[in-house]
Amino acid sequence: MNEKSQILLKFGENVRKLRISKGISQEQLAHLADVHRTYIGMIERAEKNITLINIEKIANALETDIKNLL
Repeated sequence: MNEKSQILLKFGENVRKLRISKGISQEQLAHLADVHRTYIGMIERAEKNITLINIEKIANALETDIKNLL
């Protein structure tokens, strides 16, 4: 994907903002969500087209509703 889609950019931005507001690192979030540590960075930079399952994992790890990430 050469041009990053707006939804991926917005999702990544929302994950980053919420993660930082909770005072946790990308590595800590990855551990809580049971995903690879580099995956969170790729999501925050809109480099990954994330699956619904992983959206749910990240939302649960951040203790938020999925709608708050979209």
